[in-house]
Amino acid sequence: MILGMSLATFTFVHVLISLLGIFSGVVVAYGMLSGKQFEKWTTFFLVTTVATSVSGFAFPFEKVLPSHVVGTLSLVVLVPTILARYVFHLAGAWRWIYLIGALIALYFNVFVLIVQTFLKVPVFNALAPTQSEPPFVVAQLFLLALFIFVATLAVKKSRHPSTPVIAPAR
Repeated sequence: MILGMSLATFTFVHVLISLLGIFSGVVVAYGMLSGKQFEKWTTFFLVTTVATSVSGFAFPFEKVLPSHVVGTLSLVVLVPTILARYVFHLAGAWRWIYLIGALIALYFNVFVLIVQTFLKVPVFNALAPTQSEPPFVVAQLFLLALFIFVATLAVKKSRHPSTPVIAPAR
């Protein structure tokens, strides 16, 4: 039992929160690129992303796993990201700190989604059972390149006052 839930129920809730975090993160990234602000989506993304990382530590384990490392890195990145957004209101350098931090947090979530897909979905597991085979490596490299591209565009857009990435919180 984890937090009064069976392991299966807890896993379902954790996966659901993770998928909601990824979906809302994609909406937030779209907003960054299109100059639209999505205040509620941003808050939802940050809350679900923190919840995803924190809940990942509640699973039973005997040693530190790669998922714990990614969860820890995500939480470390989220601290300045949340501060940039809600304490420093994206002033000066805090704008790009927020942009990059939010995208790194989203990247970590999608990175883990790909890992879990190759672990749990039989057709993908058959392609890369040890996650060192080319299909897995190509998927992760494509993801990394995509996020570098999106982050570069988001930072460039944030430098032009005529295309605000997000408005400061009021």
